[in-house]
Amino acid sequence: MPDAAEIGLIGGSGFYRFLDDAHEVIVDTPYGPASDALAVGDVGGRRVAFLPRHGRGHSIPPHRINYRANLWAFAELGVTRVLAPCAVGSLRGGLAPGTFVVCDQLVDRTSGRADTYFDGPQVTHVSLADPYCPELRALAVSCLEGLGLPFAASGTGVAIQGPRFSTRAESAFYTAQGWDVIGMTQYPEAALARERELCLLNLSLVTDYDVGLSGMAPVTTAEVVATLRQNNERLRSLLAELIPQVPAARGCGCGSALADAQL
Repeated sequence: MPDAAEIGLIGGSGFYRFLDDAHEVIVDTPYGPASDALAVGDVGGRRVAFLPRHGRGHSIPPHRINYRANLWAFAELGVTRVLAPCAVGSLRGGLAPGTFVVCDQLVDRTSGRADTYFDGPQVTHVSLADPYCPELRALAVSCLEGLGLPFAASGTGVAIQGPRFSTRAESAFYTAQGWDVIGMTQYPEAALARERELCLLNLSLVTDYDVGLSGMAPVTTAEVVATLRQNNERLRSLLAELIPQVPAARGCGCGSALADAQL
């Protein structure tokens, strides 16, 4: 099946050039269109489906992304692992811009987003105690170590509604809770991936210090984009190292997330 893929990659539009012999696939879903057509191609001998989270040209704001359609489209192509890089602000002085954070936890501070595939009549309570795949996280940490890139092996990301940035008081509150990074897209991606029994890896790239840290000036969109561009090659190097090493068979429990979840 030429459109089949085993690994899904969510990211910016520059990653179309990351795939060898890519072709575009449009997947119909019960939840409407995904953010864009998916590009299917090869990376290091592995079949990868790429989807720009915000659409081509970054035209979809975080609170309007059709997360349900995006994850559903991956699953329809046969994807079982999803790699999800995202830009975040740092809530800790020790996490400088340019640092990768391999998040193991998240806090949802969004509102009104469609965040489940189970609206009834089948009642389902999926566990999100550990929202990110432990097998993929360990692999990412190993790859970051091997490449000598700055990283934190764990961290908690707080997902806010957006599209605005936080007030100083909100940001200071998040820091006081002990959370590490802040972004706008980690939720409901993680919950929906778990409901589709997909492995999900979050790779948070710190682009700025959030305003809750003492003395920080408010970040601008231009500054975030500039940092992303400066680190784009490092992210590409990380993914090029990581993707070929993803085990062919899953050794985690993500693929059986629904086994004890449905009443």
